[in-house]
Amino acid sequence: MIRPATPADVPVIHALVRELAEYEKALGEAVATEEQLREALFGERPAAYAHMAVDDVTGEPVGFALWFLNFSTWRGVHGIYLEDLYVRPEARGGGHGRALLEELARLCVERGYQRLEWSVLDWNEPAIGFYRALGALPQDEWTVFRLTDEALTELGTARRSGEPVA
Repeated sequence: MIRPATPADVPVIHALVRELAEYEKALGEAVATEEQLREALFGERPAAYAHMAVDDVTGEPVGFALWFLNFSTWRGVHGIYLEDLYVRPEARGGGHGRALLEELARLCVERGYQRLEWSVLDWNEPAIGFYRALGALPQDEWTVFRLTDEALTELGTARRSGEPVA
């Protein structure tokens, strides 16, 4: 069963984010707090949305999808960017990951969005195989760039106030 997340789900979403980070060998980078997630998902101006995969028998959450809207200037409409998709190892193979993606695809179709996009680590062969089986195509001609930490701060503070932008 797939359902939209509620504020009561924030602790389990936080735990699932940390499990995903551990799986991706980057637990030290997962510094978001429950309060930050609560504000991002359920604050006055939500920045992201989440859906929960729930075990049909126990009713316990076994996975989640956290996503936000993006926009394509080429297509002129919104799309969904899937930030995180995670299903606990003991629940994998039960259709939860597919059901989460089906729900996001349904939202795209219903709302007129024309893209559902996400990134996957190059070494995550099980995920890559799963996505390919759904008909998703890798965008190999694009390379993701990211500014964080000191590099972001340095660039963001490089221009003095009042100077024209080059």
